[in-house]
Amino acid sequence: MISPTQLLIMISLLLFILGVATFITGVLILAFRTLDREVHTLAAQTSRLAQKGLADEIAGLVGNASTLLDGLNQMVKTATGIGVFLAILGLLMIAGSSWLTLQLFLAQP
Repeated sequence: MISPTQLLIMISLLLFILGVATFITGVLILAFRTLDREVHTLAAQTSRLAQKGLADEIAGLVGNASTLLDGLNQMVKTATGIGVFLAILGLLMIAGSSWLTLQLFLAQP
């Protein structure tokens, strides 16, 4: 039979493992998602398209290219926001797990 203290220790261990996994996921998103080669290629092609539109005086082409660039910027900001959120959530889970474990061991006679 599992005692309540053992159950809380297992919950704390699970919370710690999930916190580490969440933190690592957030850091990986920050490291790799904002540096995608496809995003940079698409941004470079869109810039060239806008320059061509300016040179040929095609207003619609320039407007669509600037809308696409704004969309790319939002996509990078969203990926960065998700990465930061996951990293902070992971740290909070690790801190909560550590606090719970500390309280359990301080309550032991």
